[in-house]
Amino acid sequence: RAGIPLGVMKVLDPRQLKPDITETERILTVLDETIVKLEITRLIPRVVGSLERYARMLGPEISSSLLEHQKLSVEIQHLLASPGDEESKRAVEQRLKCSLRNILRLFLANPLLYHGLKYKVRVRESPADVFIKAFMEFRDFTLERLLTSPDEEKEKIQFMKDISLQVEKNTEMISALQEELAAVIQTRDEELNRKDKMIENLKTSMEDLAKDCKAEIQHIMEEGENQQKEDEKASKYRCARLKQEVQLLGARFNALVLEHRASEQVLRKEKCKAEREIQEWVQKYDIDMTEKQATYDELQAAYKDEKEQLSLLMEKHALLLQEYTEIEEERRMLKEKEEEAARIEARRNEAATCIQAFWKGYLVRSIYKSKLKKGKGKGRGKGKGK
Repeated sequence: RAGIPLGVMKVLDPRQLKPDITETERILTVLDETIVKLEITRLIPRVVGSLERYARMLGPEISSSLLEHQKLSVEIQHLLASPGDEESKRAVEQRLKCSLRNILRLFLANPLLYHGLKYKVRVRESPADVFIKAFMEFRDFTLERLLTSPDEEKEKIQFMKDISLQVEKNTEMISALQEELAAVIQTRDEELNRKDKMIENLKTSMEDLAKDCKAEIQHIMEEGENQQKEDEKASKYRCARLKQEVQLLGARFNALVLEHRASEQVLRKEKCKAEREIQEWVQKYDIDMTEKQATYDELQAAYKDEKEQLSLLMEKHALLLQEYTEIEEERRMLKEKEEEAARIEARRNEAATCIQAFWKGYLVRSIYKSKLKKGKGKGRGKGKGK
């Protein structure tokens, strides 16, 4: 969250979008007025159908305009249904458009009437509602595009690409771990199957060996009994020899049994060891996944905390920006007052300078006139003396 640019956060949070230029406000005003006109146009057929019910609310001027509009609608439907003069159709269409513009002008001049009809008149869903909803979405999209600079748009696109790459990396990591776990489990199962087959083979060989020994002993005893009848001495000797052979075979059988049991014990130990190793791998995998889940939860909690802090900072920033704007406005007014006072002072100084110059000129002219009068008086005195 800390690495997200402010421009991208502004685009991702629509609550921060506010029109800040005159052109944007004008465009939004035009779109909002168009939406209102579409909604009024959607209400007109329903109002015309129950004109007597709403006549008192609408007033005589709007009622007469709606009646005229209804007549023109019926007339244009007849003209469209039957082939006729195209000029007449265009004339009636033009009159119908002018009538609709007049009705919209009357409704827009009285917003309270429009809002009252909007909540009083029940209109069934129609394709016009879909168009109005799409136009509203277009208005919101236009607002977002108008308030999103090219740099912010680039930052948003880059941010979404980074998120997609991170998600892909995490998905690949999870897939790799799952494949590794599946391979380990498969290897374990194959090893267990192989060892089970080996144990079964050993058991089968041990049973066959026991059966063979038993059959051989039985055969020897039968031969001994038959030979005993013919030759008792030879039979006794042979029986003794056979007994020794039986003992040897029994010892051999016991040795083979012990050997096979030892081999079976070794195989069982290897099987237990393999099972413990597999269990340790599974536990290690569980621990790793638990640690990663804990890390993810911590990052998620930190993300939520930083988001809340950012919201608080954005609210404080908005308040500080408003205070700053007010202070700038006060400074501007004080500066204008000072400039106005300076202009008044300059005009006063200029006026004072003009007055002083005029007064000095007046004094100079007065002194000059007095000197001229004195000179003329002296000239007249000299003439009389002569």
